[in-house]
Amino acid sequence: MAVSDVQAVFITADTVALDADGISAAAAVGEDAALVIGGALSSGGSCTFNAGRVVTILSAGDDSGISFTVTGTDVNEDDQTESITGANAGTATGSKYFLTISGISAVGDPAGNVSAGVNASAGNVIFAGRMRLKGVFTVNSGTAGTVSFTTSSPAGSSVMKLGTVASATVSRGVTIPDEGVLFASGGYIQYTVATFTTMTAYHA
Repeated sequence: MAVSDVQAVFITADTVALDADGISAAAAVGEDAALVIGGALSSGGSCTFNAGRVVTILSAGDDSGISFTVTGTDVNEDDQTESITGANAGTATGSKYFLTISGISAVGDPAGNVSAGVNASAGNVIFAGRMRLKGVFTVNSGTAGTVSFTTSSPAGSSVMKLGTVASATVSRGVTIPDEGVLFASGGYIQYTVATFTTMTAYHA
């Protein structure tokens, strides 16, 4: 009897809402100085999220001429760094998904108070290597949305999408025919928080 090489990965959706100062509360930051990691999403001077999250930097003044360096790990638990250009009295949004945050530092002299948090986008890894997605079983939540299946990272190119419905009692199973959908550089998902409850992804 042949042995199947299909593997199942269980993912619980992140439900933590957008939080503009969840990493670091608004405060003055000196030139080339570190933000204090002490917001509601932090513990012991760092942040560990339930899924990869995108960092936002809120500037009270004009910080468009400087940047902020974020350090931590990605959804594969590998070291990751991102440089985010500041905004002019507004919010600057990164593009990478961080599973942990160990530090955020200004590169330049912020013009006013600065806070850091996360937006409502979340990402998870299915498998970091070449894979074929064979099927998906999703338990929905009370909020409808779209799960994007990407390659390379949660922020990578979308290979397929799956809609969810606003009903916490409804599940959805999708079987992909033939050899499945190829993710040449790894399979990941990107979604808005709380738009499903759990997902089981089957890959080979």
